[in-house]
Amino acid sequence: MNNLLRFAHHLLLLLLLCYLRPSSSSRYDALFNFGDSMSDTGNVQISTLPYGMTFFGNATGRCSDGRLVIDFIAQELGLPLLPPSQEDHDFRRGANFAVVAATTLAFDFFNDRDLSKGLWVNASLHLQIDRFRRLLPSICGAAQECKEFLRRSLFIVGEFGGNDYSTALFFARPVGEVSTFVPHVIDALRHGVERLIELGAVDLVVPGVLPVGCFPLYLTNYRSLDPDDYGPRTGCARRYNALSWLHNTLLRRALDQLRRKHPAVSIRYADYYSQIIDIAVDPSKYGFTDGALRTCCGGGDNIYNYDQKRRCNEKNYSVCANVSTHVNWDGIHMTEAAHRVIADGWLRGPYVDPPILISSSS
Repeated sequence: MNNLLRFAHHLLLLLLLCYLRPSSSSRYDALFNFGDSMSDTGNVQISTLPYGMTFFGNATGRCSDGRLVIDFIAQELGLPLLPPSQEDHDFRRGANFAVVAATTLAFDFFNDRDLSKGLWVNASLHLQIDRFRRLLPSICGAAQECKEFLRRSLFIVGEFGGNDYSTALFFARPVGEVSTFVPHVIDALRHGVERLIELGAVDLVVPGVLPVGCFPLYLTNYRSLDPDDYGPRTGCARRYNALSWLHNTLLRRALDQLRRKHPAVSIRYADYYSQIIDIAVDPSKYGFTDGALRTCCGGGDNIYNYDQKRRCNEKNYSVCANVSTHVNWDGIHMTEAAHRVIADGWLRGPYVDPPILISSSS
């Protein structure tokens, strides 16, 4: 009798959970993404094969061998892969405004610091949101119709910040100087999120930056002879990860302030940093038997397989035999396999809380 009661109790709980958790495809009618090369799906067509080799069989503008985190999220939500906003598409199911090399801050910020030559594109967060605002009437019609439409849409805002800092670091600016950029970047991110809320967004995910000290590009080009400069468990460069940590700390604080200001809006933080660190500590746990710090596409006579003169798709590059066992694709971007793992941590937790597949109102 007790076993029968326990079975009935578990069955009731299961039915209740199914009732409380609507299917992901019914919860969101559209997905909108803003960001840089970590999520650009074709606004900048700068790559050829082997980029895109794993899933698409041809280069699509994605900086990876295959799908990105945003692709896996769209597929899990039952939505089409996001079309780039700068092409002619039907955007009623979503659009991607991310641009390779995009910064959070505007051109003038870098120009005032003699860094504008390091910018590949002029596609700041502000300009991406401007484009979204201009497209809205063609997507959803009048203001009230758009308000209802956007209530059923998910917004991914970032990551942003990586290019703001690398623009200065690649010009040999010291980390201490670059760290002064962080409050400016966070202010721009906060303002961008508020603009989207004003336009009607009610469900937003805002990723932090990745631990760039775990990228083969940084580990090779800025190598230190002092072993104390590297994390004993990860092998990542501490001072560059400290910059990422500062950004994420201030970003989380800013998002907390926005939640208090907009209590009816769901604003979730996506923890890229902790997730990549967890992978770097034990890559084999996730199937990455070739480690987290070694480039798959490129070449180099060092433990990171990276050389600035033999970058992926440039002279004398090579591609690893098994992409799926690598975290890093080209020295600064990740493989499809890594993107799949990261997306799962956002969709089901614990790196987005509550996870994307659990409605914040459930």
